[in-house]
Amino acid sequence: QVQLVESGGGVVQAGGSLRLSCVASGRTFSQYVITWFRQLPGKEHEFVATIGRAGSGITFYADSVKGRFTVTRDTSKNTVYLRMSDLKLDDTAVYYCAANPDYIDYHRPGKYDYWGQGTQVTVSS
Repeated sequence: QVQLVESGGGVVQAGGSLRLSCVASGRTFSQYVITWFRQLPGKEHEFVATIGRAGSGITFYADSVKGRFTVTRDTSKNTVYLRMSDLKLDDTAVYYCAANPDYIDYHRPGKYDYWGQGTQVTVSS
């Protein structure tokens, strides 16, 4: 029903910035809650940020990224962005976007039905 593709990852120096994109296909994309998760090898997915349905103005952020990361939508392009600034070594991970039709347990990976393939972000010193 919904297909997601992440892009924009790469290698950046600590303190630098990067913008990730999540492009979706699907007629009802604007009605989906979109969340960014990140994952290290052997670890569970970690909640990063959520943006609500198009036009809602709702966002949620993990404490670890609050004030540094910003999640936005461009509805005309069926795209959600994650702008990351003041990147730290601990931000290194594979970043995934995921879609869910409601807000219940938005921070829990098991709630999401649709996932992208992930994009690698590496922060160097």
